[in-house]
Amino acid sequence: MFQDLDPAIKQQLSLQSFEGKFDVKDFIGGLSEKLIAQSKASSGPFDPKPFIRTLETAVDQLITVRKDVQTRTEQMEKSVKVAEREYSKKMAELNRGFEAVGQSFSGMESKMNEVGRTAIRIGEELESVHHQRQRGQAAHDLIDYYNQFSRDDIAKIDALKKEGKEGRRQVAVLLRRLSTVAREVDLPNAEKTRENIDKYCEKFEKDMLHLFDRAYRRGDPKMMHHCAQTLLDFNGGASCVQVYVNQHDFFINRVRESDDHADNELWERLPDPDASIPSTESALEELFREIRTTVGQEVQIVQAVFPNPAYVMQVFLQRVFAQSIQQQLELLVNKGAVISDLAFLRLLQMVHQQTTQLVEDLKGYELPAIIPRSPVDKTDFTRQLSTTASGSAATAATVSTMLETAMEELFVPYTEGQRYLERESKSVSELYASFLTNFTRYHERTHKGGKSSLFDRMVNQLSTAATTTSTSGTSTTSAQAAAAILRYGGLSASVEKNKEKANEEPVTEEDGQLHIIVAETMLKWHAEAVGRCVELSSANDVPKHIFALLRVLAAAIGSSYLETAIETVQTRIESADPKTEPSLQPLAILHGVDLISYLWQQYVNVALLPLASTSVTVRREMVVFNNQTISRIEGAVNNVLQRMIDTILSWLSLQLTKQKRNDFKPRNDDLSFARVNTEPCIACCEVLEKVRDAAKENLSGKNLEVFFTEIGVAFHGLLLEHLKKFPVNATGGLMLAKDLKLYQDTISTFSIPSLNERFEFLRQLGNVFLVRPDILKSYITEGYLGRIDAALLRPYLAQRSDWGQAEKGFNDSTGLEDGADGRGLKDRFGMGRLSMIMKDLEPLRDHIPPMNMPSLPAGMSMPSLNRSSRFTGTSS
Repeated sequence: MFQDLDPAIKQQLSLQSFEGKFDVKDFIGGLSEKLIAQSKASSGPFDPKPFIRTLETAVDQLITVRKDVQTRTEQMEKSVKVAEREYSKKMAELNRGFEAVGQSFSGMESKMNEVGRTAIRIGEELESVHHQRQRGQAAHDLIDYYNQFSRDDIAKIDALKKEGKEGRRQVAVLLRRLSTVAREVDLPNAEKTRENIDKYCEKFEKDMLHLFDRAYRRGDPKMMHHCAQTLLDFNGGASCVQVYVNQHDFFINRVRESDDHADNELWERLPDPDASIPSTESALEELFREIRTTVGQEVQIVQAVFPNPAYVMQVFLQRVFAQSIQQQLELLVNKGAVISDLAFLRLLQMVHQQTTQLVEDLKGYELPAIIPRSPVDKTDFTRQLSTTASGSAATAATVSTMLETAMEELFVPYTEGQRYLERESKSVSELYASFLTNFTRYHERTHKGGKSSLFDRMVNQLSTAATTTSTSGTSTTSAQAAAAILRYGGLSASVEKNKEKANEEPVTEEDGQLHIIVAETMLKWHAEAVGRCVELSSANDVPKHIFALLRVLAAAIGSSYLETAIETVQTRIESADPKTEPSLQPLAILHGVDLISYLWQQYVNVALLPLASTSVTVRREMVVFNNQTISRIEGAVNNVLQRMIDTILSWLSLQLTKQKRNDFKPRNDDLSFARVNTEPCIACCEVLEKVRDAAKENLSGKNLEVFFTEIGVAFHGLLLEHLKKFPVNATGGLMLAKDLKLYQDTISTFSIPSLNERFEFLRQLGNVFLVRPDILKSYITEGYLGRIDAALLRPYLAQRSDWGQAEKGFNDSTGLEDGADGRGLKDRFGMGRLSMIMKDLEPLRDHIPPMNMPSLPAGMSMPSLNRSSRFTGTSS
C-alpha cells in the first residue's frame, strides 16, 4: 500500500519532514490536497474511500517511523550515558590535579611571604644602620669641626664654603648644628669655642646676605633662591626676608603726597550730615591701587625666589599694613578729627570699607605654607636639631588669616572698648542738639523763670543718652559715661557754643513748630550712624551698641523734640486767659506728634530691633525701653487732650452764662420773631464747628471718636442744666426749639451715633414748651418722652410760663403724688435708657476710655498699625 502512494505523500511521511517546524494542519492538508482536487473534479457523489485508504496508509507508515525513531533514541541514550560516565571520570581526575597544583602554589606563596618579611626586616635594619651611620658621621663631623673651632682653625670649613652652592648649603647646616651643640656642651674652653662659632655664624650670615643683595641688584633670581634656601637651612631665613622687604622699592622710593586741592569737595562735604558719605579719597585710592599692582607682581617674584613664599608674603603684607596703610589712616582720621566728630567717623568708615575690599582682593594671592628643605638637611639628626632654628619660618598661618589679623589690628586703636561707641554717640547727640537749637530757644521762652532752662535740660538728656548704653549692666556705667564726656571735651560745652552762636539769630514762630521733615532728617542721620556701627563694631557688640544709639535717638526725637513741644502746648493751655476763646493750635501739634511718633516707631521696628536679634536680653531691654518712652509721650498727649477738652467745655459754659433771663420769654414784638437763634447758641455752635474742623484735620480713628464723644457728652450735660434755669413762654418755646435744633444739627456733624441719640432727646425735651397744656400729658406719656420718669421732667416743665395753672391737673393725671389708685408713671412705664441719661447729668468723662498711643507688644514685633488709630493702638 505504501508503494502505491503519491511520491509527494511519501516525502511527507519520511523522517526528514518532521525534523524542522511541524504543523498538523499543513501536514493533513498535504496528504489530502490531491484527493480533494480529484473529488472536486468528479461529477459524482463524494467518495470518502480514497481519503480513508490514504490516511490509514499514512498512519501505518507513521507508526513505523515512530518505532524507528524510538529505537534510534534508545541507542543514542545508551551512548550518552556511556559518554557521561567517561566525562565524569575525566573531570574528577582533572580536579584532583588542580587541587594538587593549588596546594603547591599556596606553599610557594607562604614561602615567598616569609622571604618578603625577612627582606623587609633586613631593609629596616639596613636603614637603621644607615641612619646610625649618617648620624655617627654627622656627629663625627660636628665633633671634628667643634674641635677645629676650639683651636681657632677654620680652614676646613672655609674650604667647604668655597665649593659652591652645595658647599654653602652644607656649611649652613653644619653651623646650625654647631650652634645648637655649643649651647649644650659644658666642657673646658667651651665659652671660647661658642664665641668662635657665633662669630663665624654671624660672618656667614652677613656673607650670604651680601650675596643675596648683590644678586637682588643684578636681578639674578637663581642666586637669590640659592641664598634664600641656604639661609632657610641656616636659621630659618628671616634675615633674608627682612633684607628683601626692607629694600623693596614700594617702601623706600615711593613718596606719596596727597593733593588737597583735588579733594576740596570731599573735605567740605565731610562735616555736613546731609551730604552723602564719601566713598574714597584720592591719596587712599592711589595707595590701594599701587598695593594691588605691587602684590600682583610680587607674588610671582616671591614664588620664584623664596622656598617659603607664604611666609615672605605675610611679612611683606604686614609691613604694608603696619607702615603704608596705617600712616595713611592716621593722616586722614587726624585731619578729620580737627574738623568734627562726624568727619572723623566718616573717614574711619570709608577707610574701613576700602581696606575690607583690599583684603578680599589680596586673599586671592593665597600661597602654600609648605617649606622645602635642602637635600643635605633631611636626616633625623637634622630634624632633632633644627626645630628652634626653623620655627619662625615654619608658620602654619595662611595669608588670609594674616590679612584678617592685620585688618583688625589696624582699627583697634579706634574701636577697642567703648571708644567708637562714645564718639559715635557724642557725634549724633551734638548734631541733634545743634539741629534743634532754634527749636529749643523758641520753646525756652515758654519756660523762662524755672530753676533750669529747657536748653540745659535738653543738653543733659542728650549727654546722658550719649553715654549710657544699658540699664542691666551690659555696657558702660554712669562713671564711665562721665569719663567719656570729659575725654571728648564734653557734649554740653560743644552744644553751649552752638547755643551762643544761635542766640545771635532771631527765632520765628516756624522754628518752634513740629515738622515731619525734621524727624526724617534726624532718622536719616541716625540710620547713617547705625550703618557705621554695624560695620565698625564686632558682631557681639552690635546689639548693645544699637541699644545705645536708640537711647540717643529717643532722647532727641522723643524728649528734646516731641515732649518739649507737648510741654509748651500744655503750658500755654494752662496760662491761657479763660475769658478768651481757646486756641485749637494744640491739635495741630498733636497731629505732628502723631505722624512723627508713627515714623519713629516704624524705624525702630524695621531698622533697629532686627539688628539686636542675636541677643535676646538686649532686644528685650530695647523693647521695654521703647515702650516706656512711648508710654511717657502717651501720658503727655492724654494730659494735653484732657486740658483742651476742659478748656473748650469751660468756654462753652461761659457762652451759656451769657444767656439772658428772658431770651425764652420774649415779648410779642417783631424783633423777637426776627431772631433765628439766640447769641449764646450761635457762639457755642461756632465754637463746636471750629472744634469739629480742627479735630477732623488733626485727629483720626478712635482718637477722633473719643475726643468728639467726650465733648458732646459733657456739652449735653451743660445744656440739660442750662434748660433748668430759664422760663419759657409760647413764643420763647419756638426760640428754644430753634436753638436746640441748631445744637443738634451741629453735633450731628460729629458723626457719633451715641451723641445723635442724646441730642435727639434734648430736642424732644424742648418740645414740651411748645405743646398746649391740654395735650402735655399725652406728649410726655405716649411719645418719645414716654420712656422717661415723669419726675425727672418736672424741673423742665416747671419753666413753662403756664405751669402754675396746669400743675395740679398734671399731678393728678400722671400720679406724681401718692394716691389710692396708683404708684405713678415710674411703676407703669419703668426706667428706659433715656431715663438713665436724665439721671446722669454729670459729664461722663470717667466712663470714656483715655487716649493712648500704641506700645510695642511683648513679642517685640511691630504691629500692623492702622493709620486711623495710632494713639489708641486699636483698630478704628
